[in-house]
Amino acid sequence: MKIQFLGTCAGIPSKMRNVSSLIIQMLHYENECWMIDCGEATQHQLLHSSMTLSKINKIFITHLHGDHIYGLPGLISSRSFQGATGELKLFGPKGIKDFIHTSLSISGTYIRYPLEVIEIDEGVLFSNHAFSFEAIKLEHGLTSFGFRIQEKDTPGSLNVEKLKSLGVTPGPIFKQIKEGKQITLKDGTVINGADFVGPLKKGKVLAIAGDTRQCNNVKRLAKNADIFIHEATFLDKDKHLAYEHYHSTAKEVALLAKKSNVKLLFLNHISSRYSENTRDLLQESEGVFSKTFIPNDLQTYIIKQNNEVTLK
Repeated sequence: MKIQFLGTCAGIPSKMRNVSSLIIQMLHYENECWMIDCGEATQHQLLHSSMTLSKINKIFITHLHGDHIYGLPGLISSRSFQGATGELKLFGPKGIKDFIHTSLSISGTYIRYPLEVIEIDEGVLFSNHAFSFEAIKLEHGLTSFGFRIQEKDTPGSLNVEKLKSLGVTPGPIFKQIKEGKQITLKDGTVINGADFVGPLKKGKVLAIAGDTRQCNNVKRLAKNADIFIHEATFLDKDKHLAYEHYHSTAKEVALLAKKSNVKLLFLNHISSRYSENTRDLLQESEGVFSKTFIPNDLQTYIIKQNNEVTLK
């Protein structure tokens, strides 16, 4: 899994950080490239990365505050101007259709690719053979969602050496064995494919919180997540401001990650008051949950199967 943070600031951009947007690439599934939120100037951030607009095939909007959506009209338009022909699906709360239609209509923008805008509520947004994508409603000043991406379990590794010892050589038969089928060999021996396949590989869980106070649903979002991306707009000393503005503190999120059996925690949506020096935020979170990362804009993280993190 590859995660690139395009914008990590809350509310308004700072000199060091742009407003909210990130890119997720599921590296095993080359046709899946997703954007989560699209704040003002997101397409400018993309110019500093290797990502092209044509690769993005789905955009998910957590909520309709401006720092999460003001980049959409320009990005959608530029995707067309750059010659993209592949379909783009845009998922967001009720009102996103009006926002997109009005922006494109008033500006006379013509889109040359299929664009589908889908207004969402809680529940599974889509599911295929590889993963499911669920929206969970959180607690913010207006309707705000978190997204929980559950990769489906995959078959374990094939015991090739054991098969070779029986005279089974690589070929189409390996696929049948890995599927657990019963196979009759040339000498009449019958083998059960399941006996030659290791334990199921547990699918990864990626959870992304939109802006939110701490609430019961964010606990459901975080439960047993391998990767948890959550806003940390305030330090705990400012928790009264966090509560008043429907946000969370770094310490609150770290406690949630610890109680929820999270493996890796990424904090974003940082208030501009801390954006040039996140040391205190990091220390506050690491004091509770050691596997905490606070990305800078344009940083890319590769998450391997064993949850090893590489900063690219």
